Amino acid sequence: MKRILPVASLVLFICLVSFSQKNINEKKPIYLDPKETVEKRVADLLARMTLDEKVSQMDQYVGLEHMRSAEKDLTAEDLKNNTARGFYPGIMASDVEKMTIEGKIGSFLHVLTAEEANQLQRLALKSRLKIPLLIGIDAIHGNAQVSGSTVYPTNIGMASTFDPSLVEISSRETALEMRATGSQWTFNPNVEVARDPRWGRVGETFGEDPYLVSLMGVAAVKGYQGSDFTGTDKVLACVKHFIGGSQPANGTNGAPADISERTLREIFFPSFIAATKAGAFTYMTSHNELNGVPCHTNSWLMKDVLRKEWGFKGFIVSDWMDIEHVSDLHHTAENNKEAFFQSVDAGMDMHMHGPDFHEKIVQLVKEGRLSEERINESVSKILEAKFKLGLFENPFVDIKASKTILFNKKHQATALDASRKSIVLLKNTGILPLDASKFKNVFVTGPNADNQTIMGDWALPQPEENIITVLEGLRRVSPRTSFSFLDQGWNIRKMDPAKVKQAGELAKKADLAIVVVGDYSLRNNWNDKTNGEDMDRSDIALAGLQQELVENIYNSGTPTIVVLVSGKPLGVEWIADKVPALVESWEPGAFGGQAIAEILYGKVNPSAKLPISIPRHVGHIQEVYNHKPSMYFHPYAIGESTSLFPFGYGLSYTSYKYDNLKLSKETIGDKETITVSVDVTNAGKMDGEEITQLYIRDEFSSATRPVKELKDFTRVALKAGETKKVKFELPASKLAFYDKNMKWVVEPGNFKIMVGSSSLDKDLKVANLLVR
Repeated sequence: MKRILPVASLVLFICLVSFSQKNINEKKPIYLDPKETVEKRVADLLARMTLDEKVSQMDQYVGLEHMRSAEKDLTAEDLKNNTARGFYPGIMASDVEKMTIEGKIGSFLHVLTAEEANQLQRLALKSRLKIPLLIGIDAIHGNAQVSGSTVYPTNIGMASTFDPSLVEISSRETALEMRATGSQWTFNPNVEVARDPRWGRVGETFGEDPYLVSLMGVAAVKGYQGSDFTGTDKVLACVKHFIGGSQPANGTNGAPADISERTLREIFFPSFIAATKAGAFTYMTSHNELNGVPCHTNSWLMKDVLRKEWGFKGFIVSDWMDIEHVSDLHHTAENNKEAFFQSVDAGMDMHMHGPDFHEKIVQLVKEGRLSEERINESVSKILEAKFKLGLFENPFVDIKASKTILFNKKHQATALDASRKSIVLLKNTGILPLDASKFKNVFVTGPNADNQTIMGDWALPQPEENIITVLEGLRRVSPRTSFSFLDQGWNIRKMDPAKVKQAGELAKKADLAIVVVGDYSLRNNWNDKTNGEDMDRSDIALAGLQQELVENIYNSGTPTIVVLVSGKPLGVEWIADKVPALVESWEPGAFGGQAIAEILYGKVNPSAKLPISIPRHVGHIQEVYNHKPSMYFHPYAIGESTSLFPFGYGLSYTSYKYDNLKLSKETIGDKETITVSVDVTNAGKMDGEEITQLYIRDEFSSATRPVKELKDFTRVALKAGETKKVKFELPASKLAFYDKNMKWVVEPGNFKIMVGSSSLDKDLKVANLLVR
């Protein structure tokens, strides 16, 4: 008997056959095919996107947990001046989740757990086109805001190593830990050239010298991105802050920068150029105005210099709410809409962060003030990054696997090595290295002696077992020594006068006192910080009662060693004059306490050199080694005119001797290269590493030149009594500068070639070179 299907079943059957045939005939979208080129995938996806979806890729929001935390602690009024924490009044976390599902957010920042990163990516995959999120974080010296991460020394300490390879290795390890916890974009390296120690962000930089900053910045970019950031084990580097924020008018973050084009090109641009050539894919503009124009709307910087002159191919992100500040702070736009227009029109590609931007940019396109093609330029670069990072194929984190990556043994070893090489011995009358048999009872105190502030800024509290404080390090390294400790509390702003006085009395009972002072930078106690982002000071003296603490202990008559823990130079002239030993540890990271103790007890021979000059006090600002010849034509009427400790300076437990400085040629043309050689001898009794530095001086030029310029350096390992011949290749191109007509040239004439252990004249051997 023949069966006849009901009409409804027949219709359903036809629909299913039709749907199946459609699926067979329809190809997989190009943008979802990993076998296609990135260029084709970007073009295909861009063609499928609506204007709303495109602009959404240009907008970033803070993470959900960050929002919830900030809502508890901040008022809407607080948000106006806070550049570290944020939420959106009237917008709940659930609203942001809905926006993510709708594809209205392209990026997040400050997502601190793998679980939250996975949650956000799951939401994004529910959107129409399933475009994954790009998650950024300030992983400045390790991913130190994420619990359980490896914390390396801050950048200023890494610069003290004069070891770019170590920066590259630590950056590579940071990239692995970031990807393991759900972030793919670090807002680092900060390649600003630091020129004012009042500025709280000095510790984020690699110091005052353009050449040193350039090499360290390049190393960081290579570590984060590799030769190409394609793959699931790389992260985007973000070169910042473009530009001038490191020489603010009054030393405060975001203050105006009034800098000549000559100084920009000679001092500030080189490190940015080097990072661009190294392939950095993202840039961040600076909070400040530059010569009257906010950097966030400066088309000369973003278009003419960065893209046209330097050939930058990536995308530019704003800093924290700084496009809005064009209107409410700089007053060069009458409202946010006009500020958004000015910024995007000038070359901005992504907004950090929050609502209003999306709506206003869409309006501006519909009104014809911004073209959709201009939007496509920005979005194509953002999508390119997402494709290359492998986010379309694998946006999620394997939480179980991440536990084997964070703080693993290899990363710990790198962090300890970096700490050891970053600590600068500033003064030693012979008391160091410590003899444990002589100093059996040691008194330890100071606000930085036994807490996690050794990690520095851009860090949140880590598991106690992952951090070795100075006190813990001392007890580990010298277990037979009796260490007594008086806790001064971590809060430098609220030190107890009674305890400060008590320290002097307790010091009398000890054979030796170790006082650990400096600054407090941890972000979890924001209002109590004395250093770091937005913690600029009108003075560079020790904050709180720390100076009184040191003086009380010194006056006890007990030999006193002072260890500084700070991200910037401090004016400690009295201490440097009085105490027998002074150590600058900067912010040495998770293993800082161990490294400090190893150096104090001679287990490690200190090798670090200062990447920045240390002024005597705030009245010495600006204090840089590469100043112009007329800087001290008239010395100060009262007090010294020299720095307290100069760039490139650092002591060792051995002594090094320089001999036989030679040039392979004494006369060269402007296209030639010479070899500079010098014999370096370890003249002491302890093995060590010396950082040999090469400087030049153009003796006569059409425009004034610095008295010294660093042009090369190298680390030299020497056994006690050993001599090595150190060689540098010096091309004539390293003698070039901007002449009086602002042309980049090598002028004929005489040059001094100086090689030695620091930028001090007495530490340098000199040879003469003629360029014909």
